[in-house]
Amino acid sequence: MLGVCIYTMNQIKEDTFLRRKLNRIVFSFNEDRDFSLFLAVGFFTGIGSGINSSVFNNYLNDVYHLTETARGIVEFPREMPGALLIVVFFLFSFLGDIRLASISMFLASLGMMGLGLFSPTFITMLFWMVVVNLGTHIYMPLSSGIGMNLSEKEQYGVRLGRYNAYCLSATIFGYLIVWLGFKYLGITYSIVFTIAAVCYSIAGVIFLFLKPKHYAKRKVRFVIKKKYLLFYILSIVNGARKQIFLTFAPWVLIKVYHLGTPTFAMLGFIIAFVSIATRTIVGRAIDRLGERVVLSVEAVVLIVLCMGYAFSSLIFPVSVAVIITAACFILDNSLSAVEMARSTYVKKISDDPDEVIPTLSTGTSFDHVVSMTIPFFGGLIWTAFNFSTVFVIAAFIAVINLFLSFKIKTTKSVE
Repeated sequence: MLGVCIYTMNQIKEDTFLRRKLNRIVFSFNEDRDFSLFLAVGFFTGIGSGINSSVFNNYLNDVYHLTETARGIVEFPREMPGALLIVVFFLFSFLGDIRLASISMFLASLGMMGLGLFSPTFITMLFWMVVVNLGTHIYMPLSSGIGMNLSEKEQYGVRLGRYNAYCLSATIFGYLIVWLGFKYLGITYSIVFTIAAVCYSIAGVIFLFLKPKHYAKRKVRFVIKKKYLLFYILSIVNGARKQIFLTFAPWVLIKVYHLGTPTFAMLGFIIAFVSIATRTIVGRAIDRLGERVVLSVEAVVLIVLCMGYAFSSLIFPVSVAVIITAACFILDNSLSAVEMARSTYVKKISDDPDEVIPTLSTGTSFDHVVSMTIPFFGGLIWTAFNFSTVFVIAAFIAVINLFLSFKIKTTKSVE
């Protein structure tokens, strides 16, 4: 009888142990499933982004023949959706992060379709451009927040790095489509924009299947708090510097060195391959060295790149200067991975996990308030002086960014 009791108790313990182990396996499977779906989203958004980034500036130049001043003015409506993110997240908080991410992808798809098929005039092009950027800007803070919600606190950088590496791997397909299409197949802007629209639509559909229980019902709210002040200032300063690069770096290559769409696609190939490694390295560096080190190193590198943009054409022959400028363009775009550090910084200092995505969206809005105006003045400065002056100003902004990065502290552990 005693033996039967002991055997029964052992069975209960073993069953409990097995049950707990099985539950952990099932939970891990669900986690991996959700993150795998998230990676699939990254793949298709990467293709769409690769197409958009490699053709848009040439599209403006070839179809609408913009001047430097006009190119700067275009950035105002283009970046307006980013400045309105606070309002968007406030009005649509009831949707939650997953549904809002899905909608953002469908908006990007609709805008791309409009650019490709329904832009007979400059004004209609501006409208569809705003729709595209509304979708992509809504997704900016959501992607980081969703990625961190699918990660343990010790792996925020690594998991975001993995997601971003998938995105960048996919951009290679986008660049390949553009390069082969424009160089050999006689493809048009309408066709590549339509392909990008399909990719964004697929990403939106995938989001409908991503429903992790531990944050599926979380609502996005409007948050401004004093403890996030440094993040807001970093966002503003980074937005000013970043927008100068985004607007005028490709414009230098187009207007000064006369690079065409296939060449930009080739540069995109190189950027993608370099960035895959960069994003993995940055992700690990965030976890091991911290955000202050990563953002400080970024600022120093950006100062050097600004000097390369500004003075290479004044020091070297055109054949050498174009190579240096293209190299700066590649390194500049490869550093976009460092944006992860600003996201993980917010995650680490937050008291409430529900504040992370709203705070990131607020930072994005502040970033884009500056982004809307900086290109306008940059275009005027280019016209009045030269493009070198624009990048010297960007170098001073990068110095401010370096000073602010030294102030970062993440002594609070993540809850």
